[in-house]
Amino acid sequence: MTPETPAAPDGAATTATVDAAAPDVPPKVPPPAGGAEPRRWLGDRIGSVEVLAALLVLLIIFREPLAGALSTPRLQTWTTVFVSVMVQAVPFLVFGVLLSAVIAVFVPRSFWARALPKHPAAAVPVASAAGVVLPGCECGSVPIAGSLIRRGVTPAAALAFLLAAPAINPIVLTATAVAFPNNPEMVLARGLASLVVAMVMGWLWLRLGRADWIRLPRRPELDDASRGRAFWAAVRHDVTHAGGFLVLGAMAAASINVLVPERWLQTLADNAVLSVLALAVLAVLLSICSEADAFVAASLSQFSLTSRLVFLVVGPMVDLKLISMQAGVFGRRFALRFAPATFAVAVAVAVGAGAVLL
Repeated sequence: MTPETPAAPDGAATTATVDAAAPDVPPKVPPPAGGAEPRRWLGDRIGSVEVLAALLVLLIIFREPLAGALSTPRLQTWTTVFVSVMVQAVPFLVFGVLLSAVIAVFVPRSFWARALPKHPAAAVPVASAAGVVLPGCECGSVPIAGSLIRRGVTPAAALAFLLAAPAINPIVLTATAVAFPNNPEMVLARGLASLVVAMVMGWLWLRLGRADWIRLPRRPELDDASRGRAFWAAVRHDVTHAGGFLVLGAMAAASINVLVPERWLQTLADNAVLSVLALAVLAVLLSICSEADAFVAASLSQFSLTSRLVFLVVGPMVDLKLISMQAGVFGRRFALRFAPATFAVAVAVAVGAGAVLL
């Protein structure tokens, strides 16, 4: 028998256990006199202001080489197209984002459920037409469609609203009229084609869709914050997403005009089928905000009005950013079915509208 060791008091045992398990912790350095923390050279993180300041400093340092490089004719053409698209599009983008944030934050979400008919088939065209009251980027229509579903609106009507809102609101149609001053029929064709696509997709979902394909979304920055904070959160979100894609779209439009040989564009534009498919795919890849895409389409003057109408109808409904947002918000199973179907319907309806109205 091994003799038992006398038990230590509880406090001593606890102390010994903690001392044995605790890692070596360096002694805390007291703050300097005055209670202030030591100042860091770069701060806690480098933000957008610091990056912008660094870019301005680099532009000042290298202004002479940059001036020489920008003096070449091709770069001057690129800069002209880029700046013209941005100058025309930015006011519509800013106004649309602000108004979209106001509606998303200050209009009660229960209003939409009360305003729509109870019958799902009748709710689809009403929800599509209601898209005219939501001026804003398509990024904002995704969370609002989710909130409609959470409030009891049938998913078919909510999805019709999601597709119609970015395409038929007054800001988008006004921007289209400004971008195509000599073709007012483009405004009518875009509005009608987008409305028809939204209704067709709503009815298709009503017939073929399944509720378990949708995972309901939530935007805590809009749901849990005060109205003022939610408003600025919505503005920052939409400006960050829409503004970035607008810059990329303007750069792509300028690059197409400068880098792609004119004869290649003309060959593509002369083929009715290839021109439609090319601009449909381009709309998906560029992912331009709906308030600004008309100015990019207007710059592609080599293509027919019907091809550019396809670009304007497809873009606000199916593009890379929307597919990624829908996959993250509603679920991957939803996006894999909804996006290809919307693309096919949008191309077919836009071509039909172009044949009749343009």
